[in-house]
Amino acid sequence: MESTYFRRGFGLKAAIEGQLSTDYHSAIVESMRSQGNRLTAGRLSFRLAQEFGFCYGVDRAVDYAYETRAKFPDRRLFLVGEIIHNPHVNANLARMGVTFLHRAEVPSLAEGAFAADTQVSNPGEFDFSGLTADDAVIIPAFGVTMRDFQRLRDVGCVVVDTTCGSVLNVWKRVESYARDGFTSVIHGKHYHEETKATASQVSRHAGGKYLIVFDMAEARLVCDWIEGRGDVQQLEARFASAGPAGFDFERDLERIGVANQTTMLSGESLAIAAEFRKSLTTRFGEDRIAEHFRSFDTICSATQERQDAVVKLLEEPIDLMLVIGGYNSSNTCALAALAESHGVRTYHIEDAENIDVAAATIRHQPVRTKHEVTEHGWLGSATRIGVTAGASTPNNKIGETVVRVTETAGEQINAS
Repeated sequence: MESTYFRRGFGLKAAIEGQLSTDYHSAIVESMRSQGNRLTAGRLSFRLAQEFGFCYGVDRAVDYAYETRAKFPDRRLFLVGEIIHNPHVNANLARMGVTFLHRAEVPSLAEGAFAADTQVSNPGEFDFSGLTADDAVIIPAFGVTMRDFQRLRDVGCVVVDTTCGSVLNVWKRVESYARDGFTSVIHGKHYHEETKATASQVSRHAGGKYLIVFDMAEARLVCDWIEGRGDVQQLEARFASAGPAGFDFERDLERIGVANQTTMLSGESLAIAAEFRKSLTTRFGEDRIAEHFRSFDTICSATQERQDAVVKLLEEPIDLMLVIGGYNSSNTCALAALAESHGVRTYHIEDAENIDVAAATIRHQPVRTKHEVTEHGWLGSATRIGVTAGASTPNNKIGETVVRVTETAGEQINAS
């Protein structure tokens, strides 16, 4: 029987290289790389982080999506959600005839706004009802839940799985926690597709449980309960969308394994793990901690490298930092938060179109918000510009942004 499940490339790299270069290459970025990730344009001095933009997992997912179109030119081609969290990459796939499958609309919320009156309602499942065995469906880099994967297999269609290897490593960790009777506490965003997929791994074992905490404030609420403080009804309301039905705060927090969405801030994930260890030690004693607590840093190496590169870049004086990438990209939001935490004026923008040269304005998403604002006269007298981009941002969007900033300052980039 012909295989209908694919996780490796189709050997069509040569056939798609020209299109990938057209869609994502930047001569500006290549020039900066050749000059030690620096560029001078008149009074402006740009510094590009040493690690930025597409990571290996994103490269693989995008390549595989393009190869899938070339492999199956006559099949209807679908994508579960988005291939990655970048609007331009997804728009390119749409132009190639890829149809996007989405969940029901989710209300826009500020990150961490999980109070009872602002809970995200269950957005329901992806609609696979129109799929047939003659179709091809791409699973994105974030992966899909175990239930969604099985539903696709039941359809009998071709399934092309681009799930990132770093995400798979987290899945293995969470599955092992469930196997050994530990509740997985996941540092992440409960509405994010990756975290949904990760949490579903506990269902591999009967009685598997998980709880998702967004930040240290939420982690501390749970830790207080572990130490014997707090109100269980308030916890149940706060985390109604962050755990499975029937989660029992009395029973399910005695043995905990900590994991995380791969794109969160590494330092915060490690601090949250340490906080849970401290609370469980307080409750059960240091001599029994191995029975009640496990933790492994599951931030992906690319996410860590990009965060480290921002810290390294900021060792030199910078007037402002530009972070380029999708507003719904978790790792891009983390880079913006990291830069701002170092006291640097930071602008998270999706691309060069956010900068209006004539009006001298910039549209950006302030750190830890989910709304865009417009700022006038944003460049001011700044001359030292730091630049980085999330792991799902293509190079051409970085290069276009550098050009647009230069134009705003009335300067030019030398052709050389």
